Amino acid sequence: MRLHAVDDTFISHLKKILPEGVIHPAEPRYLEEPRGQWMGKKALLVRPETTQQVSLLIKAAYEARVAVIPYGGGTGLVGGQIMPVGPSPLILSLERMNKIRKIYASENVLISEAGVTLAEVRNAAYDVDRLFPLSLAAEGSARIGGNLATNAGGINVLRYGNARDLCIGLEVVLPDGKIWNGLSRLRKDNTGYDLRNLLIGSEGTLGVITAASLKLFEQPSHFYTAFLEVASPSAAINILYTLRASLGNVVSAFELIHKQGFDFLSEKLPEIKLPFKEASEWMVLLEIGFEGTTDGESSIDAFFTVGQEKGLITNAIIAQSERERHEFWAVREYIPEANRLIGSISSHDISLPLSAIPEFIERAKVLISNLGAFRINCFGHLGDGNLHFNVFPIPGKLHQVNVKSQNRIRHQVHQLVNSMEGSISAEHGIGRLKLADLERYADPAKLSAMRAIKDALDPRGIMNPGVILRPL
Repeated sequence: MRLHAVDDTFISHLKKILPEGVIHPAEPRYLEEPRGQWMGKKALLVRPETTQQVSLLIKAAYEARVAVIPYGGGTGLVGGQIMPVGPSPLILSLERMNKIRKIYASENVLISEAGVTLAEVRNAAYDVDRLFPLSLAAEGSARIGGNLATNAGGINVLRYGNARDLCIGLEVVLPDGKIWNGLSRLRKDNTGYDLRNLLIGSEGTLGVITAASLKLFEQPSHFYTAFLEVASPSAAINILYTLRASLGNVVSAFELIHKQGFDFLSEKLPEIKLPFKEASEWMVLLEIGFEGTTDGESSIDAFFTVGQEKGLITNAIIAQSERERHEFWAVREYIPEANRLIGSISSHDISLPLSAIPEFIERAKVLISNLGAFRINCFGHLGDGNLHFNVFPIPGKLHQVNVKSQNRIRHQVHQLVNSMEGSISAEHGIGRLKLADLERYADPAKLSAMRAIKDALDPRGIMNPGVILRPL
């Protein structure tokens, strides 16, 4: 399907139907992405303030066959917010749609526009003594519309689920400009196809999310946060199983961390306070959120004692204050930044069946060693099976890294993941980065159905072309 470039005629039309302040030339920051793998082309930036303005923009683009690139906070890691080739597109930023429309505290529902940052949603919930549990390192700049469009994960998926599980309803502008008002507050609504779940995770290829009804939860009365040194990934999984069996669904986060992450922090971000002077090879950052008057700390302490006696836990440091709790989480949240400063060869956001993770780590380590001398920083959300398996050059060897070696590593890692019934994309999405991998590993029937859905909703192919599916 041939698309047309933004031209003077198209811009003149937009100026007639939209108020001043909506149309801008795209600043460089809208043409970049965090890992620097792509640069967007010259584009027209539009920053609407209302859903009706979004509708007018999308309808105009549909009629003119102009590509639309939805833009949230620009924090995506798979290139979904960048269009590096093709006719100059329309970049549609939701940043001015930044209002919390309504909070129904008694219903545990918050209605937010898409341009509100994740941190602002979390703070608004906190102000009414509620919790919005989606949490990730980029929450100060990531916007809730983008979080939903990519079905973001983060640290609390173990207890509360992905972004998909935290959304009750959506308001969406479809590719022809029609507005779907699905901002329901209903927990049960069995009236046909589930458009909400279809749009969540579609990465802007089926429409533009303009607002969402979000689930809130009771604030935990107190947290139990600890850093554990563990004997192995298998020991960590054993600890998680036992904790959940004894405490139920109060384990909020269970993060596996490798010593390499600590080494990178010491090298690039020495101001980050580390909990252990000499860290063991594997560690776990554990957080449990107790509600009401529930107090299971004595049970946890007893479990840790047994875990040490069985050799599962070699050391444990428990946060004694809110300050220490934040220091613990700063360690986890800054590992990706340290990785970026070191410079990875190939980064992998993968998921596996929980019991398969220890075997994968060992097999992947051997696989990488057979390809050459590299460093591996393997860490992630162990409780939900999501690993970030990142490969780095050894010191002084960065100049020897090339595209061919990057592709070989990614192909081999993803091949192994697929053979172990895992997924090549756990929480970052497909974007442009993993398009070929999706074609290689996805079930053909699924790809065919996805293409049919795309063609039905977006027959002119204007919505984020080149993301998830190749343009026809």
